[in-house]
Amino acid sequence: RDFCLSRGLGDVYKRQLSSPSFSSVSQSQPNVSPMYYPEELTRHLAKMSISEPPGFSSPKSKSPIPNNGSSMLSGSGSNSNAYYANVPNVYSGSRYVNPPIPTSQSISLLLNPGHSMYGNASNSGMTPNPKPQDPSTLGLGTPSRFGSRQIASPQPVSNGFNGRNYSNGLSRDNPSPNLSGPTPIPGFSGYSSPPPSTNRPRSAYGIGNFSSKLPTRSSLLEEFRNSKNNKKFELKDIVGHFVEFSGDQHGSRFIQQKLETASVAEKQMVFKEIYPHALNLMVDVFGNYVIQKFFEHGTSEQKKHLGSTLSGQVLSLSLQMYGCRVVQKALEVISVDQQAALVRELEGHVLKCIKDQNGNHVIQKVIEQVPAHLITFIIDTFAGKVLSLATHPYGCRVIQRILEHCSEAQQSILQELLHCTVNLVQDQYGNYVVQHVLEHGSSRDKSMIIEQLLGKMVQLSQHKFASNVIEKCVQYGNYQERQIIIDEILGDQSNFEDGGALEAMMKDQYANYVVQKIIDVCDGTQRERIIERIQPHIGSLKKYTYGKHIIARLEKIIGKLSS
Repeated sequence: RDFCLSRGLGDVYKRQLSSPSFSSVSQSQPNVSPMYYPEELTRHLAKMSISEPPGFSSPKSKSPIPNNGSSMLSGSGSNSNAYYANVPNVYSGSRYVNPPIPTSQSISLLLNPGHSMYGNASNSGMTPNPKPQDPSTLGLGTPSRFGSRQIASPQPVSNGFNGRNYSNGLSRDNPSPNLSGPTPIPGFSGYSSPPPSTNRPRSAYGIGNFSSKLPTRSSLLEEFRNSKNNKKFELKDIVGHFVEFSGDQHGSRFIQQKLETASVAEKQMVFKEIYPHALNLMVDVFGNYVIQKFFEHGTSEQKKHLGSTLSGQVLSLSLQMYGCRVVQKALEVISVDQQAALVRELEGHVLKCIKDQNGNHVIQKVIEQVPAHLITFIIDTFAGKVLSLATHPYGCRVIQRILEHCSEAQQSILQELLHCTVNLVQDQYGNYVVQHVLEHGSSRDKSMIIEQLLGKMVQLSQHKFASNVIEKCVQYGNYQERQIIIDEILGDQSNFEDGGALEAMMKDQYANYVVQKIIDVCDGTQRERIIERIQPHIGSLKKYTYGKHIIARLEKIIGKLSS
């Protein structure tokens, strides 16, 4: 109530309060289930672009982790943080807490505690969008961490970001369908282009007109929503209402589920009705999922026509919360010729998209799906701007995708990175770019990074962000490089009683993880040297929270230690 009244939504609150949505089911209405997702209020909030409801604060993240994905639940399996897409195997525990919950999810959780905004993906027919968070994932599995550096957190959502590890991109696991040629449909001669949209219904985020007076549901949709058993409904039962159902939470889920197993004739029946309204549905909170389902399960001809509908709208859709998911899905399944035509619309707007919370996911998908020779204009955008983009929350993701998929552009970007490595490793976003090079780069690239950091290992190990990079140096460097790092940390070997840098690192909230990583990956001879230096300090280490972590790790490997 307070939330509505503070934003001039008192009339909406009153209508919701008197509806079955907010009132308990009375004995006189035994067959009516309370609606658990008040769409009218949600659409008003969406129109107002409210980002954080009062009293609903997101956890404060010590280090905003690049979210690697973009879509919420939608088509087949992918970027599914409720908001971001397939996230790779990240650390089960993390130095950082989860990033702020995406706006739409925040609103959903406020209005519908305990429920996902779109229901259960496993039975709703909706799955994570193009991973859009499936980072061609980085398998970064490692033991859970405790303490201020890392906090074990469930894997979303998304967006969706667990721990300090970033999602490796928006790649999808499912291969693109065969687009060898259109399949003719008996009795169908073709489509007319969708008419200019002048009466755009219920689009949630500002593309099209938004009327404060929402349309009344038809009796058929009301019957469907109030029915305890929707299994008695088939697609043929809602002919003439496909657009209305697509814009409804429950109706959209119903159509998605049916399209997965529908015959060609049934798909055509639905498609002919929604095609003239495709642009409106692409930017609708529920309708966008129906369009994505057609890109996944539609015929080749239907995918081609939907792809043509995007022409002239790619930039505006890419910057829109729901439209960007449709563009990503389209890029996965349309032909290369259509890809080239659509991508050209982004030329001159690349930086704008990269720095946009929605558009950056489209740029990542373009880099993953479109042949490199067709996107040189994207690569050229990074010339001279690598440092500023690598330290940007969205730009750092795009750079990682380029390093993965654009071999010809790698060296020019790496050269710029090497000139500012020390600054990048201490940046909350830039450190992910350096980690990416250490994990996936060539041996030469890794050695050049490590060489830049030698002499600063102890200092950087005690830094919240840089310590992650030092761990990767230890883990992915060769034997000689690992030995040089250990020698730098152990320092003067003549006086074992003076723990020096090693003792300080073992007691530090961040550096203790570097010591643990060294113990994990070093060979027997190197481990013996470290144990020999730790032995005189076991008593004092037991008094410190982080020192106890070191002792526990050693005892797990070699057994009980005595001081």
